[in-house]
Amino acid sequence: MRYTVEDGGRLNNFAIEPKMYKAEPPTGNQKRNYIILGVIGMGLVGALMAVAVSVS
Repeated sequence: MRYTVEDGGRLNNFAIEPKMYKAEPPTGNQKRNYIILGVIGMGLVGALMAVAVSVS
């Protein structure tokens, strides 16, 4: 376990940090999937709003 000793003799524990990595930009296929999911989501929200208006 990692720890440091401070001036007063107290131990100070530190959490083990995970390894850092750079995020990769989305590929063309992933971008296309995001657009499709966005269109489907907007269609569902529109349909729910239409049902709510027609019921009320």
